[in-house]
Order: sequence, then C-alpha cells, then structure tokens
Amino acid sequence: MGVFSLILVNLFRNKRRTILTLLSVTVALFLFCALSGVIDTLNEAIHVGSETRMVVRNHMSLVFPIPLAMEQQLAAMPEVKSVAIQNWFGGQDPVNPHNFFPQFGVESETFFPMYAPDLDIIEASQPQGGVRAPDGMDPKLAAYMAEQDAAVVGSELMAKQGWKLGQTVTLNGTIYPGSWPFTIRAVYRSKVKAFNSQVFFFHYKYLYEKSEHQSQAGIYKVLLRDPSQAAEFARKVDAQYENSANPTHTETERAFAAGFISMYGNLPFVIRVIGLAVVFAILLIAANTMVMAVRERTSEVGVLKTLGFTDAMIFGMVLAEAAAITFTGGLIGALGAKKMVTGFSLGGLLPPMTVRWNTVWTGVVIAVLIGAVSGFIPAWQASRLRIVNALRRVD
Repeated sequence: MGVFSLILVNLFRNKRRTILTLLSVTVALFLFCALSGVIDTLNEAIHVGSETRMVVRNHMSLVFPIPLAMEQQLAAMPEVKSVAIQNWFGGQDPVNPHNFFPQFGVESETFFPMYAPDLDIIEASQPQGGVRAPDGMDPKLAAYMAEQDAAVVGSELMAKQGWKLGQTVTLNGTIYPGSWPFTIRAVYRSKVKAFNSQVFFFHYKYLYEKSEHQSQAGIYKVLLRDPSQAAEFARKVDAQYENSANPTHTETERAFAAGFISMYGNLPFVIRVIGLAVVFAILLIAANTMVMAVRERTSEVGVLKTLGFTDAMIFGMVLAEAAAITFTGGLIGALGAKKMVTGFSLGGLLPPMTVRWNTVWTGVVIAVLIGAVSGFIPAWQASRLRIVNALRRVD
C-alpha cells in the first residue's frame, strides 16, 4: 500500500468526522468569500459612474431639495449639453412594505437620452394613435412618454416582483403621501454596472403635479459637452450659489457614488474582522480534528515506523491529510460563493454583488494554510514519536 492510499484510508477511517470537518471548512470559506464579495462590491461601486455626467445637489445633504429655477440656469451654461431632474420617491409596496427597491421621478425628456449608452429598452408597450417618442429618445419609449402615470422598470426588478408589461402597480407614498398608481410601459436592461436593473423610473411631472413640492428638485443630472471641463464646471456652479439660500455641491457621477459609499462608514473593516474570526474558529476545529485523528492512530504510527516509514514520511502524511480536508472544503466553499453570490442585488442602490476570482483563490489559499497550521503540530508529534512508546499504546 502506497503513501497516497494510506492517506485516503485515514481520511475515511471516521467518515462522519471527516465530512463534518469538511463541511465546516466549506461553510467558513463560503462566508469568508461572500463577505469579501461585499467589500469587492463596495469597491466596484466607487469606480462606477460617468465622468461626463455631473450631479448637482444641496450642499447640506441629499435630503434637502434644490429649487426648480436652477434648472434653466444650469442649462444655459456653455459647458452643459443637457440637464435632467431626478427625485427620490421612497414609496412602499402595499403588499410587502419591507420589500425595498429604488424609485425615482425623472425628467424623462432629457434623462433617458442622457443614459442611452447605459441601458437598453428590451420590452415596451405599443403606442396608441401613432404617438412617437421625442427626438433623441429611444422610439420604444413612445407609449411611456404618452402617459403621465407610466413607468420604466428594470428587468431584474420585473422578475423579482413578478410584474408584467402593461400591469398597473400601486405604491404607497412616504415622502409624498397618498396612493400612487403606475402603469408599466417599458422594461430596461442595464449595459453597465453603473446602471442597476432593479430601479423603478417614472415621470417627474407626475410627481410635480400630484404633490405639494412643486418648486423643488432632488438633484440635477448634468451632461457635459466635454468631460475635461468637469472640475471647472463644479467650481463654477458651487461658486455661483455659494451665498444663496440653497448652496450646491457639484461633483462627477463617479465621485457622487464614492461619497454615497462612504456613508456606510468603516463597514469593510467590520466585515474583514468577522471573516477572520470565522476562519480562526474553523482553524481551531480543524486542529482539534487532526489531534484526535492522530491520537487514535498512535500504535499504527509505531507499526509504520517499524515497517520503514521515515519521520519525514509520517510528517508529510498527516500534513497532507489535514490539507486534503481543508483544501477540498475551501475549494467547494469559495467556488460556491462565486457561483451563488455573484449577481445578487443589494437593493438596487449598489451594483450587483461581485466575488472576484482573486477573492476565490485567496479563500483557497487560506483553506490550505488552515490545513497546514492545523496539521503541523499533530504531524510533528507523530513524526517525533518513538516506536517503543507508540507500540506501548495498544488498544
């Protein structure tokens, strides 16, 4: 019987213990890679967004609006190609109030042409009476543009909610009280990570005419003619409104996304601590398993040494046994996290979850290190065991 065969026999000597240890490592590495995926996603979110599109908001906070009169002033600036209002709605699903998804009232005439490079309209209602979409807009949005209470919904949100094109859905207003019916007239699919497919868009005019906030906008999205003018444009706008009743903060869409992520605080540090704590706990479990396994085979180690197995061979066998368990469990857990977590939505405000391949391989390496560390002491003890002392422990 060769060394490899002996390792296999020892692995399956106590199948229940081996399987439970392997599953423990699998779950631990799955959690480690999934938590690391959250960090990967936050890092991705920092780098999404356009450098050509700018965001103009209230200097104090996103919760404070800015005047509608500002739109014409921004549109008149020579650096600006187009301006679009975007307002957070904050409605609730009446069926399940805890079912969160983002909803925005947008100035559709300029918003959708501005984001044409980032999305595809994959499904749309047919317009009635030969109505056409405005110039510069996807012709498929004709039916949406013809109805004040129409909505454009992301494909992932449609699948999640089980909605159909042409269906009327009702949201309960929170910021804007009341019952708000919407008819889904188009479905989009994002082409870039900066544009999530779980967002609910509708006409800002609908919000404007039905609410009491008729002189306010949430933020302005501004499309520049030349992205190299972004820094100068931001300084120019903020200086213009610096001493007004509504001072502004202007930044690129990418910087806006990075600022939004900073609101999560030191979440990555907390996640890393939790991940390392899980790994350390599994290290102790694996080490205990290997100590028990070697202790049960003390007399067999003596027999193997009597048959000519060297200390190095014994050391390598025990270490390989530990590494085989942790490597297999780690590989299953890391690949499982990559398969199951990637693409999972964090609610629509962030890009879909991402588990990078370097995170997967880091998890596998950690699993191997767990095996090496947990098996080192039992392997060293077994290799240093004298034949006489080993054979003395006969069950």
